[in-house]
Amino acid sequence: MIHLKILVVMDVDAKQKQWLEMAAPEADFCYCPGDGSQAGKALKEADVIIGNIAPDLVKEASQLKWLQLNSAGANEYCRPGILQAGVTLTNATGAYGLALSEHMLAQTLAMMKKLYLYYDNQHQSQWHDEGPVTSLYGATVVVVGFGNIGRNFGQRVKAMGAHVIGLRRRQGAVPPEADEMGDMDHFNEYLAKGDIVASCLPDTPETYHLYDAARFGAMKKGAYFVNVGRGTNVDQKALRDAVVAGHLAGAALDVTDPEPLPSSDPLWKTPGIYITPHISGGYHLQATHDYIVRIAADNLKRYLAGDPLENIVDLMTGYKA
Repeated sequence: MIHLKILVVMDVDAKQKQWLEMAAPEADFCYCPGDGSQAGKALKEADVIIGNIAPDLVKEASQLKWLQLNSAGANEYCRPGILQAGVTLTNATGAYGLALSEHMLAQTLAMMKKLYLYYDNQHQSQWHDEGPVTSLYGATVVVVGFGNIGRNFGQRVKAMGAHVIGLRRRQGAVPPEADEMGDMDHFNEYLAKGDIVASCLPDTPETYHLYDAARFGAMKKGAYFVNVGRGTNVDQKALRDAVVAGHLAGAALDVTDPEPLPSSDPLWKTPGIYITPHISGGYHLQATHDYIVRIAADNLKRYLAGDPLENIVDLMTGYKA
């Protein structure tokens, strides 16, 4: 049995600690929730770190062999000089699909049914009919980034009668959650088909400002845009212009650039743009928190057995390999 020193910097409750310790019964665990800055000696001696330690502190973990993130996004840890050669990086892909897809569905329906407008009217004591609404039934939904989160969203809107087009870097077989699959080589053509464009992309050099004025212009007039990926994916001025001009019917953003979004940013007060403060994921849903710890515990068992780990990150792309 390999004797490991494991530093856990993510929040875990008593039940979740038990899952981790049952996976590695001979290991020494140190629980130090936070960014790792208070871990001291445990950081320097850790063979394994579970959780999103501050990237600049990783170099202090001189014994580190494996870093298991509690996030799906891994781009900050892929930068040169963060991880020493030979250190394995794994993420929490698979944990967030339920929570984020339900959030996306709620935001999409709220825009399509004008619930945000009626909520505003309520605060003005206005009994006012806001006119026609639209439906997911018969709508075309383009899901950009058809990984775990995108597939979960695709499954939900498809069940409600939408035609789902999933986009990935490389076109592949059509999974049950989609009706079509496409690739990024024909991005603008697919954008033009969407009544709803939902984005679930990570933060990588390739996705920076992927949605610019030309891309928003390529979208169907009256389309809705939903982003739960990263704020850096979007040129926010271009998005605001598209909504203000009426080209887009609305946009729901759970992510912005920067975060927190400054109070002076015009996005806050732009009619038709609806902002939540990056809360669709995290530990807001207990099931998500449990999924993350289960992924770490299962990988601990694999590590000790000498089996390949799940969710290994390709350091060149920032995606799950």
